[in-house]
Amino acid sequence: MRKFLIVTLLLLPMCIMGRDIRSLDAGWQFVLSDASIDEISHIDGWRQVNVPHDWSIEGEFDRSNPTGQGGAYLPAGIGWYRKTIKTDIAPDERLFLEFDGVMACSSVYVNGKLAGFRPNGYVGFTYDISDLVTPGADATVAVRVDNSVQPASRWYTGSGINRHVRLVRKNACHIPAQGTFISYEDGKLNIKTTIFNASAKARTIKLQYSLKDAKGKVVAKGNSSDILVEAGGQADFSGAIKVEDPQLWSTDNPYLYTVQVEVLEGRKQLDSESVTAGLRTIRFDNEKGFFLNGQNIKMYGVCLHSDAGGLGTAVPASVWEYRLNQLRSLGVNAIRMAHNPADPVLMELCDRMGFLFMAESFDTWNTPKNHAEKGYNLSFDEWWERDTRAMVEQARNHPCVVIYSVGNEIRDNLNNPDGFEKYRKQQDLIHSIDNTRPVTMALFRPNSSGVYKNGFAEMMDVVGQNYRVDELKAYHDAHPEKAIIGTENTHDVQSWLMLRDDPSLCGQFLWAGIDYLGEAAWPQVMWSTSLLDVTGGVKPAGLQRASWWLSYPYVAFARHADNNGAGPLISDWTPADMDTYDQAVIEVYSNCQEVELLLNGESLGRQSMPNNARPALFTVNYNPGKLEIVGYNNGAEATRCFARTSGEPARIDMERIGGNRGSGFDDVEILSLFIADSEGNVCPNNDFRIELSVTGAELIAVDNADVLAHETSHKSSVFSTYQGRMVVYIRRTSDSVTVTASGDTLSGKATF
Repeated sequence: MRKFLIVTLLLLPMCIMGRDIRSLDAGWQFVLSDASIDEISHIDGWRQVNVPHDWSIEGEFDRSNPTGQGGAYLPAGIGWYRKTIKTDIAPDERLFLEFDGVMACSSVYVNGKLAGFRPNGYVGFTYDISDLVTPGADATVAVRVDNSVQPASRWYTGSGINRHVRLVRKNACHIPAQGTFISYEDGKLNIKTTIFNASAKARTIKLQYSLKDAKGKVVAKGNSSDILVEAGGQADFSGAIKVEDPQLWSTDNPYLYTVQVEVLEGRKQLDSESVTAGLRTIRFDNEKGFFLNGQNIKMYGVCLHSDAGGLGTAVPASVWEYRLNQLRSLGVNAIRMAHNPADPVLMELCDRMGFLFMAESFDTWNTPKNHAEKGYNLSFDEWWERDTRAMVEQARNHPCVVIYSVGNEIRDNLNNPDGFEKYRKQQDLIHSIDNTRPVTMALFRPNSSGVYKNGFAEMMDVVGQNYRVDELKAYHDAHPEKAIIGTENTHDVQSWLMLRDDPSLCGQFLWAGIDYLGEAAWPQVMWSTSLLDVTGGVKPAGLQRASWWLSYPYVAFARHADNNGAGPLISDWTPADMDTYDQAVIEVYSNCQEVELLLNGESLGRQSMPNNARPALFTVNYNPGKLEIVGYNNGAEATRCFARTSGEPARIDMERIGGNRGSGFDDVEILSLFIADSEGNVCPNNDFRIELSVTGAELIAVDNADVLAHETSHKSSVFSTYQGRMVVYIRRTSDSVTVTASGDTLSGKATF
């Protein structure tokens, strides 16, 4: 029996002491141009933007765009960003540019000199620019972003500096970015920190640690021994703090501590960083599945891509938070960021909100995939090691991260020594950086590729497979010593029953959690088999999943849109054609023992829920009014839901459904705009082209759930509703915001 006992304390930077960190998000100039660094000062057309910024989503959908179906037929190309920065550093200080990600093939210049190049658009990177600037003088940062080589991805990636940027000033003797790693075991907080000494003399250094609880009270302290760090060299420090009665991080109680690490030379503080930390234990068991803090739980997971529909891939934290809350309402407790390193913002939210997380590196190694022939496969040999290291060092300090994946449906030959070596090198590298979590990969048709017979799967810490749950089960029956996980699964009942009934299966990640741009053939522009639509609205598949994954009483319904069980499932009680809609076929989803239908207060029948996880089916004569679904446990009502038949469109209503008040990039408010009848019910069969006017806020984007929504840019103030709805993203510029909407003969106005 092979088990992984992983007892760790993980951390992420929250605020920094002993150094200066300045956001560089605001005030960039941007232009689309393939000019060289020597030519950019002579080109016209620059405009002011703030980053994160995705220029592709600003463009028009066009079937001829080279991004093709993977890139949602949106434009790519080459763009330049430039910004003037202050360089007030002392002789014994260093200056760093930190990027959380630039899509893609970024070249960063400082005062016309190359600071560095990175082809991977998903990984963060840091450049020491101290020797490229004149201290005290202004410097020009210019970033060339080349996303012109297409098709490069099977899904939409966006283009530009689409994650946060910072300027960091530190002492020459300092903790480098991602230089601290902390684990917790046997009641002790073990701290490993790398110190780099860029000064001209050797320094005798020690580290001082303190642990604070969620209220800021210091609950433990410790020190390292003194170590001599040579000039131009680095040294690894280790220390330990005993933690009494620790509060453990969990999905139900994501408790976070704060750890402060101080770099001291004698009594002088050279550097200091403060981080948040979550204590928790994880174990992947070959017989009983996944354990968190000794408790056996299932990973109810979904796969996500990095875009948010009309916002592109420059996604504010408040929008991610809204989406995660919507997923949580369906019982989701785990996220797989597919198939690339995640934005740190998303991992920080999962830490704070209590989601488990699978961190993944690559969709391809050497062999390309259809619709992405010019993707990462062109860079893998040269960059895999640096990019894997960057992903792990960024992810290892997040308590949410419980497992790493080094590939998704890799098409390289895994039935030869070269394939074995590629996997083993990646797994060994991850273990050398973080030995507290296991490594997997999303195997593709393993019986066909031979990896279930040639010993490849036995190398893996945890065996992961996409789809074909019966094959994964058969493998485990033949190799009961291996822990297993469903890395990608469909929404079908069979896959759920395997997870429910097989204790050895650690969890599953559904494809997909939320609709996303790309991976769709024209005229469609987005993938649409998900629990949530691109605006965060719950689909019938999400309603059914909630009945399986939620622990509290739950009931929901969907009906076939057309008469007598024809058409797709929808969740309203307003047929498109009431003259021909005579008989309604209704699916009821519930974790209650019994369910009952009521129409205008009269019972249409009561059924016991099937024990095979399938919905209860009702066929009833249609009449307009109020349809109610009641769930019963032990004969008593436990919960209910309802829907009303809407009348004729009378107005445009708006309500705030999520987001944060504020003026920063991550402070976006999400407004639901819908066509309403005189009583405020949504009219799902009446769509209008809406013109918006906003005062007191910036209109960031508009969106609806239509996979054919490519009539105009998502940045436009004119957009159409779909099934009576659309969402509006705004960022405040004043305390009071007024949104006015007009379409055809309808209008609406709301103040927020």
